[in-house]
Amino acid sequence: MTNPENEFDPFGLQPESLNPDDLPEQDGEATPASIVEDAMNKDVSGDLKSIMGQMNMMPDEDLEKALADDLDEAGGLDSSDDFDSDKGGFGFPPAPSEAATGARYEQIEHQILGRVPEHKVQPSLERVAMAMDLLGEPQRTYRSVHLTGTNGKTSTARMIASLLMASGRKVGRYTSPHLNTMRERISVNDAPVSEAAFVEAYEDVAPYLALVDEHSKRHDNPQMSFFEVLTVTALAAFADVPVDAAVIEVGMGGQWDATNVVDADVAVIGPIAHDHEKWLGSSLVDIAREKVGIIKPDSFVISAAQEPEVMEIIRSKADEVGAVLRVVGEDLHLLDRKLAVGGQVISVQTPAAQYNDIFLPLLGPHQADNAVLALAAMEAFNGGRSIEPAIVEEGFATATSPGRLEVVRSSPSIVIDSAHNPHGAHALATALTESFDYTNIAAVYSAMADKDVEATLSELEPVVEDIVITSMNTPRAMKVEELAEIARDVFGEDRVFVEPQLLDAIDKAVERAELGNDPAGSNGVVICGSVVLAGHARELIVRDDRK
Repeated sequence: MTNPENEFDPFGLQPESLNPDDLPEQDGEATPASIVEDAMNKDVSGDLKSIMGQMNMMPDEDLEKALADDLDEAGGLDSSDDFDSDKGGFGFPPAPSEAATGARYEQIEHQILGRVPEHKVQPSLERVAMAMDLLGEPQRTYRSVHLTGTNGKTSTARMIASLLMASGRKVGRYTSPHLNTMRERISVNDAPVSEAAFVEAYEDVAPYLALVDEHSKRHDNPQMSFFEVLTVTALAAFADVPVDAAVIEVGMGGQWDATNVVDADVAVIGPIAHDHEKWLGSSLVDIAREKVGIIKPDSFVISAAQEPEVMEIIRSKADEVGAVLRVVGEDLHLLDRKLAVGGQVISVQTPAAQYNDIFLPLLGPHQADNAVLALAAMEAFNGGRSIEPAIVEEGFATATSPGRLEVVRSSPSIVIDSAHNPHGAHALATALTESFDYTNIAAVYSAMADKDVEATLSELEPVVEDIVITSMNTPRAMKVEELAEIARDVFGEDRVFVEPQLLDAIDKAVERAELGNDPAGSNGVVICGSVVLAGHARELIVRDDRK
């Protein structure tokens, strides 16, 4: 049996790329299929130990000590012992303690963070596709909704997951970036996976990740990145749970994003605007072409209202693959929206039904728009049929979106938002004006070096009186003085303050907001500019409030 040069070979597993002594024989020649079969069927205990050593997966001293303590507490290992549930079974020690699990989780987190970071994009699906193939395509064992767009992806994903949960389904959700812990990215039924579950999920896929890394190395290609490893871990973990449905947010773009190994029933495309132009292109058309790559044959596509040139790209892709397209403003309508205590009340028209007076506990017109997308996606997941009102009511009422126009303190009033580009800043400014009775607002701001800071600050300037520039503990952050210089150009010298430490910056913003003679409740502080900044601020303020 031969392997012609033009035969489809998605992973480049040509026999000549491997050691001939290790290849199985089939009619005198090795094939890609036989190589993979041999790798999957041979005794790999010794090889895996070697691979784990190469990946620095062997226990460190802290972990070894914690495991030793567990064994001591269990009284050692005695094969003559009867079954004892307190000892974990027939003479076996119990599961690792919380300390041991925590040590192992920190070790794994360090290893993953040591890989190529997610902002250094490696535009290829080859590595993730190969890993999923070796794992048996676990992402095809459950149905999924796939989301892309420039802003609003995480909030919309959380709403869709909440609706699916309200319908009685067990739901996996994969979103990025995280606010405080990497485990937030992988959740089941709205709860981040525990450290123990993360450790188990990672260790299940680690040997296969090592095989892919080794293959890439032999072909002088990059090893798997931080985001690719997390994506494989999440998609495999959802199959192991198992979940009934998964809601998957792209990391960046769509066509070559690591998440695009899913064959989603529904593709959701939020508003497309300028961001990540270094990788996605400088024009909206270029960006749209990347993002429509998530649309699969015979699926549903739910799109926000878009610029005409963007909409043309979406329609063309949907027609090309035979997907059913639903567009806000054409097929989907936000009929009514009223402010309410703790959120807003909306009414929505879809092709299947009209849903009236839905309470949404999230603030801002943009969240109402996201809710329209979420409800349409839920209908599409249901085959285009209407959703029971009780499910809609419960799904939206329980929806949350931390770090998105989130009030984290009331006295003084402090709002945290993840707006990090001009489009997001515009939505934030609109929401601050509409949803809060502030007469004086001070902002705390920092940003990544690759962002359009001037345009973002220009959106905030009309509603923010003073701005305090601060730093972030990441090499991606723009230098404080560079940020301050841009801010002075936008706000003027007298309205810009610099406090490199975040706590000092928050204190300064509170001080500036309270300078006026207005009642305390009419002064507000907003912290924005980056998801990283939002996460740091949220952790500091919530932790301080718990003391």
